[in-house]
Amino acid sequence: MSLTLIKNTNIVNEGKTTNGDVLIDGEFITKIGKNLSAPNNATIIDANGKYLLPGAIDDQVHFREPGLTHKANIATESRAAAAGGITTFIEMPNTIPQATNQEELEKKFETARKTSYVNYSFMFGGTNDNLEELLKTDPQQVAGIKLFLGSSTGNMLVDDEDVLRKIFSSTDMVISVHCEDEETIKRNFKEYHDKYGDDIPMKYHSRIRSEEACYLSSSKAIKLAKETGARLHIFHLSTAKETELFRNDIPLKNKKITAEVCIHHLSFEDKDYDSKGTLIKWNPAVKSATDRQGLWKALLDDRIDVIATDHAPHTFEEKQNVYTNAPSGGPLVQHALPAMINFVKEGKIKLEKVVDKMCHNPAILFEIKKRGYIKEGYYADLVLVDLNKSWTATKENTLYKCGWTPFEGTEFKSTIVKTFVNGNLIFDEGKFNDKIKGQRIQFNR
Repeated sequence: MSLTLIKNTNIVNEGKTTNGDVLIDGEFITKIGKNLSAPNNATIIDANGKYLLPGAIDDQVHFREPGLTHKANIATESRAAAAGGITTFIEMPNTIPQATNQEELEKKFETARKTSYVNYSFMFGGTNDNLEELLKTDPQQVAGIKLFLGSSTGNMLVDDEDVLRKIFSSTDMVISVHCEDEETIKRNFKEYHDKYGDDIPMKYHSRIRSEEACYLSSSKAIKLAKETGARLHIFHLSTAKETELFRNDIPLKNKKITAEVCIHHLSFEDKDYDSKGTLIKWNPAVKSATDRQGLWKALLDDRIDVIATDHAPHTFEEKQNVYTNAPSGGPLVQHALPAMINFVKEGKIKLEKVVDKMCHNPAILFEIKKRGYIKEGYYADLVLVDLNKSWTATKENTLYKCGWTPFEGTEFKSTIVKTFVNGNLIFDEGKFNDKIKGQRIQFNR
């Protein structure tokens, strides 16, 4: 097994930053301290004061495999994730075929075993009629259950209230939900479609997939979780009003109801539709400046627990369609951590808080085994960052299979220099180790 000593690095972990050294033996961190001596056969990396973070854990991605691989696949997107400092992802079930039975779920795990550059897990997809199959899901081997309470790719809408109650009452696993009220969206869409036809101006996307649609669905899911005692995690909050539904007066490990915000809802607001158009068309929609401010407030005061990407690529050509035919979603894993560090540089959030929300908290929330921290005995999933080296996002340096980014032209004020996955140097100053693959993560449940 290989030995690596990272010397003279600023270690960002558990709310503080300290200068020191980290020794990696094989897959694991074995020693953290000052002035560590290197074994004779160790590779020594002098970090020269660069910052060492735990690898980010992205709890919501769509890597499009199987069935939609003209947009992306596990290999291409996990490679981009490694370049972006994300060392673990949890992927969603709305592929073709859907991961709504155990056989299809395991096929995805097998694909990732062969092709993923970083560590991985997948969610089992709940539907209106697969409760029996859902209950076969092994909580120690699978990240959780995903339910779409608003329409999604693959027609996985769960809209039967009796089924929802049964699911919420029947599993102790984390139930992650996409919350938008379908009837509200249909009503709003009809209003704008009647007026504009298929070419609805993009600025109305946030009125079609409105605050009301989000709040109705989120509040309903939370009410049901409280009634049943379910462990509920609400994905991609997009409105300030929804943040009022969550608590910050208890530790995350004791919360039964948690929340996530995504990079795009922290980065963009509805005025950006004028310049970005369908490239920032997501579900839930990017909304107002007031909503963005409210999301930031809730993130900083810990009502929102996790920052994720909802990485969901489509081809550039697909995105160029008129409103009704342009799919929702965009690629983000390569640019998410750099985007958050830009906010650090602006004084909007502390780097330690970014590590809480992107590394520690996903590990706590999903009870991930020995990941998400820089600790002795933990897997060496690590990211070395130069906070003083800038770069600009272009099509040429974008690694997603779809070949575009909503951040094109953005200057990032930091550079991810090296990414370690299970002790292996996967990404090193722009170069990849294509021989090493990530691992299926395990859960302490």
